[in-house]
Amino acid sequence: MSYGFATDFLSWIRTAQRAIMSNATALIDELDGCLQYVGGTGGALALTGVAAATAYYYATRPIPEKPLVPLDNQCPIEDGPEQIHVSKFYKEAKDGKYISCLADDARTLYQTFRKGVIASNNGPCLGWRDNLQSPYQWMNFNEALLRAKNFGSGLIALGLRPGPSTFVGIYSQNRPEWILFEQGCYCYSLVVVPLYDTLGPDACAFIIDQTEISVVVVEDDKKANLLLDKAPKTLRKFVVIKEVRPATLQRAKNRGIDIHTFDEVEKLGASKSFPEVEPKPSDVCTVCYTSGTTGNPKGVMLSHMNVVSGVAGVFMQLGPHKPRVGDIMISFLPLAHMLERCCENGVYYNGGAVGFYSGDIKELTNDLKALKPTLMPAVPRLLNRVYDKIYSEVARSSVKKLLLRMALNAKEAEIKRGIVRRTSMWDKLVFRKIQEGFGGRLRLMVVGSAPLSPTVLTFCRAALGCLICEGYGQTECTAPITLTVQGDFVPGHVGPPVSCNSIKLVDVPEMEYYASQQQGEICVKGANVFIGYYKDPVRTAETIDEDGWHHTGDIGQWLPNGTLKVIDRMKHIFKLSQGEYIVPEKIENAYIRSQYVEQVFVHGESLKSCVVAIVVPDVEVIKHWAVENNIPGTLSVLCSNPDVKQLILNDMLAWGKEYGLKSFEQVKDIYLHPDPFSVQNGLLTPTFKSRRPQIKNYFAPQLEDMYKHLD
Repeated sequence: MSYGFATDFLSWIRTAQRAIMSNATALIDELDGCLQYVGGTGGALALTGVAAATAYYYATRPIPEKPLVPLDNQCPIEDGPEQIHVSKFYKEAKDGKYISCLADDARTLYQTFRKGVIASNNGPCLGWRDNLQSPYQWMNFNEALLRAKNFGSGLIALGLRPGPSTFVGIYSQNRPEWILFEQGCYCYSLVVVPLYDTLGPDACAFIIDQTEISVVVVEDDKKANLLLDKAPKTLRKFVVIKEVRPATLQRAKNRGIDIHTFDEVEKLGASKSFPEVEPKPSDVCTVCYTSGTTGNPKGVMLSHMNVVSGVAGVFMQLGPHKPRVGDIMISFLPLAHMLERCCENGVYYNGGAVGFYSGDIKELTNDLKALKPTLMPAVPRLLNRVYDKIYSEVARSSVKKLLLRMALNAKEAEIKRGIVRRTSMWDKLVFRKIQEGFGGRLRLMVVGSAPLSPTVLTFCRAALGCLICEGYGQTECTAPITLTVQGDFVPGHVGPPVSCNSIKLVDVPEMEYYASQQQGEICVKGANVFIGYYKDPVRTAETIDEDGWHHTGDIGQWLPNGTLKVIDRMKHIFKLSQGEYIVPEKIENAYIRSQYVEQVFVHGESLKSCVVAIVVPDVEVIKHWAVENNIPGTLSVLCSNPDVKQLILNDMLAWGKEYGLKSFEQVKDIYLHPDPFSVQNGLLTPTFKSRRPQIKNYFAPQLEDMYKHLD
């Protein structure tokens, strides 16, 4: 062996030795004493190299993380016939008690934000960037707190009365001003009412009128004009974040609405400096209006205690993985919805920072690379896109497909052993670009809003190398109801209850679901359950029973290990993958008006982003059209004709537009079937109502084929 090679080899060994823990170094020291018994320099070097490599492996090998609870028994059951399931993370839950806070001085969102100021030692709080080429800049906690207080004081100077009977609207994408507005409202016990695009102008006008809002914070000129289209008389002032056109100023003036800038209101508040009016835990902090059902939207009233209890319950479920000082969360899910609101307030509570995306979801990857977040709330639609993109890229190369399969097998084997990391050989060879696309530092992702495919969930856990928890919740429960626990990497369920609520299943005999068989409607009781629907006692009584149980309308099933699986929906209302609610009967009522349609069945899936339909054409109308257009054939033949299909689809979409259907409610494909649904073929009830589960099963191949082509 040459002297130069021996020198290089010894240098490598010394480098390895320096990286080894003290116990590994001691092992090598012992072996060094035995080198005299090994013949020659080469033998000594080889033995030292083997010892170094072995010690280095044992010192740096991944160690499985112990699950937070026994995975075969994740939640206890209270004694009694109702089989109420509770959390293992709060021992008082077995006595019917629920966690409402983690500390006596942190019972409201006003107080939790101030806890974050102290915990962070005035660290970074709100991050943004001016354009896609610039880096993120940060506002520290003290500055955010001061600006929020000034803005709240400015709202009082504009004539608002402090207290939880005053409602203030906000119509904006996620940005730092959203949080300054929210915390500014809490400084004076005001109630936050978010507005958002998918509500539509009519619903926004209804909300402003019902809550008697006089001031709305509006992001830009476009949103201001959307509200001006149907502005109720109660609306008197806009506070605009971005500059608006002179024409908009004049239009608002003509309607008796004054426009102030966000900066003006801050400065006005600073000059007045009204004393703060701190909210109580029982005070309403927000009214979130839910869309997606027929009729006017429902205003879900949530108290400070509701939200803080939800955050506390999630913290306990996450254990050591909860947000902490130094964490950065990416904000891109709508702040108008409670999933994002709870996540952000939880991060502020523990002194973490939140960076806001640029506002264009198409540039989210660009934002992620610039921000490098450690925390990320997500929805299935995003992860589905990642999954689809990766598999479409590797489909063209057998080598890439083989490597991906090997990498997934290796990472999944580690995950099953409780090892979550992004430092393996497969992370560097195969998954590095995916991880860098999310910033390269993710340690925790919480997924909610809609069900996530087990295949996609397992893939993302392997590819991203971070803890991914899937939860189930509703706005009426302040977002979280259940959450998967660290250590449980078996997909296909949404975990056990969080410690702020308990869950029971109740019989739904008309759908053949029975609690005795561990299936039924999911009912929730706890500190996170909403106060009621604003000015709507009838619908409140329909949802919350006399014993305080909130009936979700979702059908669940208890798995043997105490986790919950959501398997159905009672009223045929379902969510698409992007979180939008769909009422199929509403859509069918629009399409049935088409002269070409005799019967229609609208179908959607929570793992898909659009709806499709089975259509039985009106035989006489279609045959008449076919004769006029010289198209021969029976109805069965005509149903297979692409021109006939396009004719019917176009007419259905036109009726849907006239009926006021939103874009996500319009079908993207149809299948024409020549034989009507009937009592005889089992697709209609004796009262001629559609038997939806039976129709779905009967046309399963056609529905699957339509989605396959749409994908």
